[in-house]
Amino acid sequence: MQDVPETSAPATAAPTAARISLAEVTPPIALGPLDGRYRAAVAPLVDHLSEAALNRARIHVEVEWLIMLCNGAPGVAAPVVPGATALTADEQEYLRRIPATFGADEIAELAAIERETVHDVKAVEYFIKRRIAAAPEALGTSNLPAVSELVHFACTSEDINNLSYALMVQGAVREVWLPAATALADQLADMARDHAAVPLLSRTHGQPATPSTLGKELAVLAHRLRRQLRRIETGEYLGKLNGATGTYGAHVVAVPGADWQAVSKTFVEGLGLTWNPLTTQIESHDWQAEIYADMARFNRILHNLATDVWTYISLGFFTQIPVAGATGSSTMPHKINPIRFENAEANLEIACALLDTLSATLVTSRMQRDLTDSTTQRNIGPAFGHGLLALDNVSRGLRALAVNETLLRDDLDQNWEVLGEPVQSAMRAASVAGVPGMENPYERLKDLTRGQRVDAARMREFVAGLGLPDDVAARLSELTPAGYTGLAEQLVRDHLA
Repeated sequence: MQDVPETSAPATAAPTAARISLAEVTPPIALGPLDGRYRAAVAPLVDHLSEAALNRARIHVEVEWLIMLCNGAPGVAAPVVPGATALTADEQEYLRRIPATFGADEIAELAAIERETVHDVKAVEYFIKRRIAAAPEALGTSNLPAVSELVHFACTSEDINNLSYALMVQGAVREVWLPAATALADQLADMARDHAAVPLLSRTHGQPATPSTLGKELAVLAHRLRRQLRRIETGEYLGKLNGATGTYGAHVVAVPGADWQAVSKTFVEGLGLTWNPLTTQIESHDWQAEIYADMARFNRILHNLATDVWTYISLGFFTQIPVAGATGSSTMPHKINPIRFENAEANLEIACALLDTLSATLVTSRMQRDLTDSTTQRNIGPAFGHGLLALDNVSRGLRALAVNETLLRDDLDQNWEVLGEPVQSAMRAASVAGVPGMENPYERLKDLTRGQRVDAARMREFVAGLGLPDDVAARLSELTPAGYTGLAEQLVRDHLA
């Protein structure tokens, strides 16, 4: 054996090239898929649930509060704060242009202010005051600087934040999520009506069972989705403006003569929200938990649809229409994978996890205030985003399906044993009517069909030997699995508008 020296020179390592830091690449690379790979599908939510949208909403609330303090509102005498100068129409328009024109330059300016204040809402206040200071130059003349200190008057940050989030979520639900979800439910309902009469062998516990129609099974899911949509459509969006602990303490001390509850109620309702009269420092967020729970339930029903359609595809009942140029597998060229439904499954699960966390976390706040809701609410966008991405995938997946009616009928024709149910039910009815020889109908059909395949000839032979009345025997002898769908088609027509 050759001796090995105790020490040896280390092998020379190959030189390693310096690696580019992706964190320093410009424009910045998205950390998450919603702002990267899937941006196009979820981009409409940016207008409602992004950090920039939050700041724009804050500016909107602050501006409207200032206008109300100076000019009052229906049922609220002006000025709310004595000595405040009534704002002209031009001055009001000038203030409202601040959130309306909030774009890239303004986002950067506000971010710079926040780096100094280290407080997001205070930065918004200073941002607005800058614009107010510039009002005389912009308008030629203006009394706006005289009321500058009414920006954020008697407000805690949560007075602004809760109203901003309510407006943001309301907009995201009504303008983005609900239209997409409603369109998907309508698309599914159209498919259900189109295939209302197409017979389908049901599978309970994965085993052949009483036939239905493809349309009726799709109608069940469309009906379930629409029920959740009705709940979400009628959801409330609550808001409050009542100070640091919900007592109007600063309001009353500063201006004791005002009816601050009426002022608050009028202001909140004027924003299109429902007034919450009893809160701590924060609006309690119960309304958010309610809407997110309903959205999560909608998502879980949609997940059920995705897994069912995936299964029907695997059975060959649905075929997928090939997309020119698309690749199903990197090595198996024949494949058309049900990727739309698989993508939807995963994103629905992520969305539900986030929505569940939002619902559970937001309803609790220690004593009069803790800050857990602040970072939690910044994840509303991702929760909506993953759900919206799933809606897009399911809709696109459904559009790429064709029904293989031949295979559906072959599947039914290979399972005549499912007629054991109507035959034994007919025997029961005949027994009650006094027909002899109808004893033990269930057990006799069980002996014939359990764990066995029964073809048309064997089933008809069995029926012929039962001694049923001629009309019943004739009806059963003409029955086929494909014809044994009961009221399935009628149910679709009657209950799926």
